[in-house]
Amino acid sequence: MMEDEELEFVEDLESILHLTPEVQLAIEQVFPSQDPLDRADFNAVEYINTLFPTEQSLANIDEVVNNIRLKIRRLDDNIRTVVRGQTNVGQDGRQALEEAQKAIQQLFGKIKDIKDKAEKSEQMVKEITRDIKQLDHAKRHLTTSITTLNHLHMLAGGVDSLEAMTRKRQYGEVANLLQGVVNVLEHFQKYMGIPQIRQLSERVKAAQSELGTQILADFEETFPAQGSKKSGGPSIVLRDACLVANVLDPRIKQEIIKKFIRQHLSEYLVLFQENQDVAWLDKIDRRYAWIKRQLVDYEEKYGRMFPEEWCMTERIAVEFCHITRTELAKLMRTRAREIEVKLLLFAIQRTTNFEGLLAKRFSGCTLNNGPGQKKTEMPLEPTNPFLEDESGEDNVLEKDEDLDRPKKPKAPDNPFHGIVSKCFEPHLYVYIESQDKNLGELIDRFVADFRAQGPPKSGTDEGGAVLPSCADLFVYYKKCMVQCSQLSTGEPMIALTTIFQKYLREYAWKILSGNLPKTSTNSGGLTISSLLKEKEGSEVAKFTMEELCLICSILSTAEYCLATTQQLEEKLKEKVDKSLMERINLTGEMDTFSTVISNSIQLLVQDLDAACDPALTAMSKMPWQSVEHVGDQSPYVTSVIMHIKQNVPIIRDNLASTRKYFTQFCIKFTNSFIPKFINHLFRCKPISMVGAEQLLLDTHSLKTVLLDLPSIGSQVVRKAPASYTKIVVKGMTRAEMILKVVMAPHEPSVVFVDNYIKLLADSNPETFQKILDMKGLKRSEQSTMLELFRQRLPNPPSGPDGGPSLSFSAPTPEQESSRIRKLEKLIKKRIQ
Repeated sequence: MMEDEELEFVEDLESILHLTPEVQLAIEQVFPSQDPLDRADFNAVEYINTLFPTEQSLANIDEVVNNIRLKIRRLDDNIRTVVRGQTNVGQDGRQALEEAQKAIQQLFGKIKDIKDKAEKSEQMVKEITRDIKQLDHAKRHLTTSITTLNHLHMLAGGVDSLEAMTRKRQYGEVANLLQGVVNVLEHFQKYMGIPQIRQLSERVKAAQSELGTQILADFEETFPAQGSKKSGGPSIVLRDACLVANVLDPRIKQEIIKKFIRQHLSEYLVLFQENQDVAWLDKIDRRYAWIKRQLVDYEEKYGRMFPEEWCMTERIAVEFCHITRTELAKLMRTRAREIEVKLLLFAIQRTTNFEGLLAKRFSGCTLNNGPGQKKTEMPLEPTNPFLEDESGEDNVLEKDEDLDRPKKPKAPDNPFHGIVSKCFEPHLYVYIESQDKNLGELIDRFVADFRAQGPPKSGTDEGGAVLPSCADLFVYYKKCMVQCSQLSTGEPMIALTTIFQKYLREYAWKILSGNLPKTSTNSGGLTISSLLKEKEGSEVAKFTMEELCLICSILSTAEYCLATTQQLEEKLKEKVDKSLMERINLTGEMDTFSTVISNSIQLLVQDLDAACDPALTAMSKMPWQSVEHVGDQSPYVTSVIMHIKQNVPIIRDNLASTRKYFTQFCIKFTNSFIPKFINHLFRCKPISMVGAEQLLLDTHSLKTVLLDLPSIGSQVVRKAPASYTKIVVKGMTRAEMILKVVMAPHEPSVVFVDNYIKLLADSNPETFQKILDMKGLKRSEQSTMLELFRQRLPNPPSGPDGGPSLSFSAPTPEQESSRIRKLEKLIKKRIQ
């Protein structure tokens, strides 16, 4: 019975004391304990087995039970103490809460008292300041009323005085009074609903209108539209009238200026009518001399009549420029056939000089209202080395020592630039056509001089140097560009650029490409005649030393033209208007010179390549199966080295100024020679073991020479570029691997095939077939080998992104050979 009750108690206790893992973890952190009874996963059976591991240990069971009961009683006492302590804490907490509530009530009462006192204080302040605010408003209204009455008194008196002074033409007093009246009237704009104020405003407007009409009548009487000016000169009345016009409607001022300038320039329109001889371009100086005299006359007679801020002198000059541009444009349209280049340049030069004088004398402040004027722009910083200091190039047009010619400012710095000379722009086609003709004659002269002088002689400083005609061409371009930019920075510059492009291409075709030596071989392979010569053992025609120097000279010239054309394009973009910059593009011409460079390098490569062909042909025809011992390098290797030592130093010395293109020559020759050498290796069949060893020795000798190719025959030994060395090592290593495979025994077959795959990493059966032919195996043996080769090939990767196993997919030099080389094989077979 007791046992059942204890079991029920234990079950109830476990259900009550089942804690969550989070709570259990927190308890362990707060009360760490090593006692097994405190563990969450406590197992009573394991604990008892620990206490009584054997039957003999049961003898101490009573002692253990007593210890456990003692622990239970101590825990009960501790729990009881804690529970009682918590009871006392609850009572203390309630008491503290009651005290806090009482304190809050007292604080709330004090805050309410403070708020009530603050409201009372605010009300008291409002009552105190109410009277002060009333006094302040009364003072402000009284001040405004007095000020308005004063203004009204001034306005009424001013209007009466204004009307009286207007009738008496007392313009000096009117100028000061009118401005004051207008300013006072602005204060009454919000009172225009009052009839008296509105009436005064209308009287002011009527007085202004009457003043405007009266002043215009006075000027009309003094300066009639037709007839001579009064000899008495300007009166003080008109000078004061101008001050009044400053205050009136701006239209009055503009009308006075317009009538005066029209009257002042009326004589000009008569003297330089279209039917007068003095109106033509050859006497254009007289126009500018006339306006200079008129401006001096104006300054002496009327300089003090008009206010300084009117800038009347500049206005007269600007109006003269507009009239002159219109008249000259009309005149040149009528007599367009009579315009010649020299006459046009003469007129433009005199006109630009006059515009330069205007820029020195005037600021250009009146040009904003002038028709057809555009905003001036800040000049760009010169960053291109194509042109040197242009300080001495402003006077490149036709010179005349008898003319007072100031230095013409650059167009962006001169606000008057183009104000007259713009009329010449539609006729600049005459200048452009002249330059087209001159450049055509210059190119023809270059061609004739080249034919007369012949190519650069070898052994002289001329070999490989830039042709003198190239520098002459760009000097002429420079002169034309500066000259045209002074005439116009618009469409004529685009037309001149087109002319430049035309003759850059002609120079490239007639002078450079047209004088390149001709060769009998093509870049893609050999011709029928060269194959026949090879069959007969004849030497292929080589370029002479003079021809090599000529090719290098043309290459250097094309490189100079390429760089200078790029600089020319940048300078043209600086000279032309920003809106037209995108239309200047010399990329096509630069590509033409790049093509000349590429063709020149290709000719040099073909020449050296063709010189080595007989030696390689001799190599393929040698009886390599009957070679009995390995000796020094073979004669064909000596022949190849001899040709290299003959050509390369000449080319290197003549391309000293263009080192990068010499490097390109070396790379292109290597890319052409090594595949051809490997192709001839495959023709050497059958090859004995000793023959393969000799070929391997020869291949190593050629590899050494090719690695030393850039500095061969030079006293100064330079390290070859890494890109070139990589090409040589890769190509010649392949040739060495081919010979090593040939030297390897073909038995057992599996070892031979695996060795081939390891050394060459080439999955092409044709290449493997060539190796077998070089070894001299029979067709039956070759078939077995080929079948085994296909079986031993590793599986290719699943896709383009698959991991690389062997570089079988990489094209070999044989696979990269063109169809022309395949045609060469067929022709050779038929010839044999």
